[in-house]
Amino acid sequence: MAKTTTRKAPIRKKATKKKASFFSTKFVVISIIILLFSFGIFHYRNAILYYFSFKSDKVLKEDKVAQARIFQILNKYKDLTVGFDVSQYQGTIDWEQIDSVENKFPLKFVLIRATAGNDKEDSQFDTNWKSAKQHHFIRGAYHYYRPNENSIDQAENFIKNVKLRKGDLPPVLDIEQLPEEQSIDSLKIGLKRWLKKVDAHYKVKPIIYTGERYYEDFLKEEFKGYTFWIANYNFFVENIQDDWTFWQFTEKATLKGINERVDLNIYNGTPKMLEYLTIN
Repeated sequence: MAKTTTRKAPIRKKATKKKASFFSTKFVVISIIILLFSFGIFHYRNAILYYFSFKSDKVLKEDKVAQARIFQILNKYKDLTVGFDVSQYQGTIDWEQIDSVENKFPLKFVLIRATAGNDKEDSQFDTNWKSAKQHHFIRGAYHYYRPNENSIDQAENFIKNVKLRKGDLPPVLDIEQLPEEQSIDSLKIGLKRWLKKVDAHYKVKPIIYTGERYYEDFLKEEFKGYTFWIANYNFFVENIQDDWTFWQFTEKATLKGINERVDLNIYNGTPKMLEYLTIN
């Protein structure tokens, strides 16, 4: 009898989900990017149209979405008070040209770096300080605090270099760094020593500048009663908080008279209210 043979069915390889998973993930990522981009275009549509308007005197800058955000925020808070801050990193400034942002939003105040650490004076401070007064800006001076240097020496460095007058803003302590050689508790003690010494000298309570995260994590609870100047450049943040007296909302502004990018700030009040904050 002839043997019957059973043909084996061909072995089918199981389809791997890896390739499909890769493409689906890629599709999701691309979709999210497109949605975010579309949201940005829609949200800033008026500002973008302004910056892309066909005007012969309009020079389009790089980073146009950042510029559109600046316009959007300034337009939203046009009843508040706008200012800027400078240091030696802005180079030599032509103060005659500075009066507004885009000829639309008047600039009323300027915060100027005076000193850093226990021995540095900003190389442009004297010139900027005098020029700000001559051009009728409400001016303020700030000290860049170095956590690993003696706080009293830093306070004395600021006092030695800064002479405040009636109409100037209170002195400003700029704290951005975390300490490398001490604890956070020790840092806070040093900050309080600086604030106390400077307060005693000028007879006015200083302002504290810091980033929002630093403020929330380390300073908000323990330094209640101080005026805060908060930095937050987040693309999606467009609202000034009630406990931010000043909001530094961008580091990418362009101003006539300054060749480098500039930080812009909003004071959470009217120009008249800002005058009440000054030294009298």
